[in-house]
Amino acid sequence: MIPFGRIGGLPAFAMLLLIACLLATGCATYQFGSRSLYRDDIRTVYVPVARNETFRHDLGPRLTEAVIRQIELRTPYKVTGDPAADSVLNLRITNELKNVLTEAASDDPRALDSVVSAVISWNDRRGNPLLQNHVMVDANIGTSLLQGNRFVPEAGQSIQTSLQATIDDLADRIVSQMEMRW
Repeated sequence: MIPFGRIGGLPAFAMLLLIACLLATGCATYQFGSRSLYRDDIRTVYVPVARNETFRHDLGPRLTEAVIRQIELRTPYKVTGDPAADSVLNLRITNELKNVLTEAASDDPRALDSVVSAVISWNDRRGNPLLQNHVMVDANIGTSLLQGNRFVPEAGQSIQTSLQATIDDLADRIVSQMEMRW
């Protein structure tokens, strides 16, 4: 007869602790911290001013500034002004829209949407794509992102504040694309 609380000579608590440790580690190796989300072979990123194909001339510099701020804030990469950096993040703003969502009885817009779309490509020094989008067939095609933000002019919100919020959200999504896939 086995005494209560002992299995094969080990206390039941030690056995449960061993099983919990094995379950917590899983089957694969795991790295802790945010450094494991990003590539080890890249240390510097060059971000040229975003090409702007819209009629709002200031969107390119504003998006570039927001992306650089997000890279410096969230990633271990250092943004440099040197085109010979470890990698180059190219940004191209392809479209900017303002859509009316609801109107007042006098045909004045009550709620609007501002939308900015961009195409990004992140390449290493040799020109190899670093964005791991397995849906793309051609590596020369960038990853397309679309970001929108709702604003209400009656509440004192303007198109400029809405566009800045849209640009900040788009920059956040662009930097999230720089994370390694699981």
